[in-house]
Amino acid sequence: MLRKAFFLVTVFVLGGMLFHTQITHADVTAYTPYTGLSVTPGEDIEYSVDIINDGNSVENVSFEMEGLPEDWDYSITANGTSIQQLSIRPNKEEQVRINVTVPLKIEKGEYNFNLVTKGTNQDKLPFLVRVTEEGTFKTNFTMDQTNMQGHADSEFNYSATLKNQTAEKQHYGLSAQAPEGWNVQFKADGNTVTSVTLEPSAEKSVEVVVTPAENAKADTYKIPINASSGTTSSDIEVEAVITGTYGVTVTTPDGNLNADVTAGGERNIELVVENTGTTDLTDIELRATTPPDWEASFDEDTIPTLKAGKKATIKATLSAPDSAIAGDYVTTFTAQTAEVSHDATFRMSVKTSTLWGFVGVGTILAVVGGLYGIFRKYGRR
Repeated sequence: MLRKAFFLVTVFVLGGMLFHTQITHADVTAYTPYTGLSVTPGEDIEYSVDIINDGNSVENVSFEMEGLPEDWDYSITANGTSIQQLSIRPNKEEQVRINVTVPLKIEKGEYNFNLVTKGTNQDKLPFLVRVTEEGTFKTNFTMDQTNMQGHADSEFNYSATLKNQTAEKQHYGLSAQAPEGWNVQFKADGNTVTSVTLEPSAEKSVEVVVTPAENAKADTYKIPINASSGTTSSDIEVEAVITGTYGVTVTTPDGNLNADVTAGGERNIELVVENTGTTDLTDIELRATTPPDWEASFDEDTIPTLKAGKKATIKATLSAPDSAIAGDYVTTFTAQTAEVSHDATFRMSVKTSTLWGFVGVGTILAVVGGLYGIFRKYGRR
């Protein structure tokens, strides 16, 4: 009897223990599909991790990052709130976000760490991060197109990108070492600026506007550009190739654009063609636009080459028709190249021939004499 009672007690105790164990059973695991990622220095990694409670009791789970490299930072949030511990109902799951910041100054390679979840049991979720390039703690001032070409009256616009690859906020001063008489301006967000402020890992587009000096000669000019915050700086060198300005004028030696000519006669006019630009001119063509029936010719109607700042003298001949009546007539002389041209408006005053004056006087005298003879002959009758 005693033995039977002992057996029943033993069965009751063991059954109770088994029942209790079944009630308090818990199994917490952490899961995310993307445990291995490739990143660049300074980049943030965000993991969405499911915390799963397969047990039949509520689990209070705390978190720990194991093996995270030095200078790496992380945060754990749920529904936008930073958390230290998470309570999960039986047979349910909750999602947390793990944000890991890779430092800027880091060596290229693979890095391993674990997310440790601690409840009734402990679980580890392993992560692998591959850093694809060596990181630095510096400023990057870059430009895709550093060379431009144009005339001295052109404006050169360069597009640059300034990036703060440091872990601190930086206030950059912008400066340029331009030749004398040149002007350099910086623009950001459509405004003219002398400095820009960037948060860590932030970047900004900067436009560099270069205006050459008025007398800049054809040459290649290099201009150093600097962005400096005191603790870090970066430089760019832009290149402006001046091909020179094109300019030509046509006039007379004394600037007088008026002359006289007799109807049926011709007038020689001395023209001065000047290269007023900063680059040589080639194949300068000369032509004249005259009134109807007038003629114009040049002793040289093409100037093969005229160097910058130099002059050439051309002889032009204007011929007025016999039928030209007294008055002012306009002729336009043009000097033209493929790049530039200039017109000079010349006013010619036509005077009738002296011979025709004599003929007119003779005619008048003949008429008067005839009338006098007629008067004497028939006046006595």
